[in-house]
Amino acid sequence: MKTLNLLRPIGKFLLPLLVSLILLVVLWYGFLQLYPQVGLVGKSPGEVWKYLVTGPTSGTARHAIFAEMRITLRDAGIGFIAGLGGALVVAALFVGVPAVAQAFLPVAMLLRSVPLVALTPIIVLVFGRGLLGVTVMAAIVVFFPALVMIMTALRNAPTQAMELVAAYGGSRWTAMRMVSVPAALPAVFAAARVSVPGALIGALLGEWLGSGTGLGAGLIRAIPTFQYNRLWASIALVTVVSVFAYAVVGVLENLVLARFAPEQGRD
Repeated sequence: MKTLNLLRPIGKFLLPLLVSLILLVVLWYGFLQLYPQVGLVGKSPGEVWKYLVTGPTSGTARHAIFAEMRITLRDAGIGFIAGLGGALVVAALFVGVPAVAQAFLPVAMLLRSVPLVALTPIIVLVFGRGLLGVTVMAAIVVFFPALVMIMTALRNAPTQAMELVAAYGGSRWTAMRMVSVPAALPAVFAAARVSVPGALIGALLGEWLGSGTGLGAGLIRAIPTFQYNRLWASIALVTVVSVFAYAVVGVLENLVLARFAPEQGRD
């Protein structure tokens, strides 16, 4: 019975994602039918499948795209961990020490308002065109939205529980560890789910403007060389990977909340 109760919310989370993927394929076909002029450069899901799986050169095409995808996943993964981890630490610091938040939060929001494309030359000059520069871009995309969501959740921790810890002599940091952090777990996972596609976008942008490697650079090289099959196959692969990573985070969310904060679990 306990296993069934655990699997039910996971199934409720995964089913809409499956429906969304099917709907996306239907809309893809419908768009190409509605705008046949796009067919000059647009490729249907069937053509992408043939290019990657059943075509005469699918093995070579798949090897090239997957090699670039591995680089992008590495860049996005490191950026995701760094950005989300940094957001957790900074959010706890800002909530625990309000003076620090008052001094640095406006600066953080000001930096957030600057387009990442405009920051790219500075990031490249400081961190270089390699792995570090790309992961910094991915981390920036993840950091700021996650910081706002986690800070809001930490500040909205149950007041009575916080006062109870203080009444027993607990410090502000003890109350945060025992009350605020468990209460903020849904927001942390929500930030993680939102950050997964953000990390991929940041990595792709960093590869395009910075490193010249990975799927981001491959997408740009495919356009002037008229490799539209490769372009659409790369876009489809990024979409599927993004949805899959989002689903993995959602499943982990249900498992963690069921174990550590069952009252905070998602329906």
